Amino acid sequence: MGAMRVSPKFVLTCIGVGLLAGLLSGLFGVGGGIVIVPLLSLILGFDHRLAAGTSLAAIVPTAAVGVITYATHGSVAWVAALVIALGAVVGAQAGSWLLHRLPLDALRWGFIGFLGFVVAMLFVVVPSRDAGLELTWWSVPGLILVGLLTGVLSGVLGVGGGIIVVPALMLLFGTSDLLARGTSLLMMIPTAASGTIGNLRRGNVNIPAALIVGASACLTATLGANAAKLMGPVASNALFAIFVVTVAANMAIGMLRKRRGQG
Repeated sequence: MGAMRVSPKFVLTCIGVGLLAGLLSGLFGVGGGIVIVPLLSLILGFDHRLAAGTSLAAIVPTAAVGVITYATHGSVAWVAALVIALGAVVGAQAGSWLLHRLPLDALRWGFIGFLGFVVAMLFVVVPSRDAGLELTWWSVPGLILVGLLTGVLSGVLGVGGGIIVVPALMLLFGTSDLLARGTSLLMMIPTAASGTIGNLRRGNVNIPAALIVGASACLTATLGANAAKLMGPVASNALFAIFVVTVAANMAIGMLRKRRGQG
């Protein structure tokens, strides 16, 4: 399933996809799958499973480079990220089990509504760049719950963790936008690595594409992270809100097209 001819179009497409995904990853603290999956499917004809598996593999080096950049700014909560990752790994297993047992359409529309709420709150709550993340008797269980929710939604809806973790850390835990993004990228590494091992066993990774996309994304992940540092928190929140709206709109359009196809 992972085999495909490595043509000039293949290489150039993977490079372009990687450069864009890396920029978004560093800028917003997300994995970049929102770009990688649809573009690999649209341009190179990957089926969804192969595109998703290849994207997950490419996220590992991309997130690592982003974490290094955010760490130089002191914008990574290391222990908190591992706590969230632990919850996400468990939640992803639960999400996979629930995949065929829940009304997915209702869940997708509910998630789109949640993203709308996140966008509204991003214009109300502008966290201080000096805000940290203390580990307390209530924050640790809260971080585990965030991880569990992230993993479940990832397993059920196929959404990336950053779109949940970043706003959750800012809005629920009061962290700075930079700390939320750096921490989000760190929690993705063990989660994506775990998923990639399983995908490799099932043949759901195009290894040349993953290598090219991942290497290209590493080149721009640092650029995106540094750009996030240079922007003020208000502008940063507004730009992230636009990104969230784009994700929600893409999900809604996909749902409407599916409904028309069934009608």
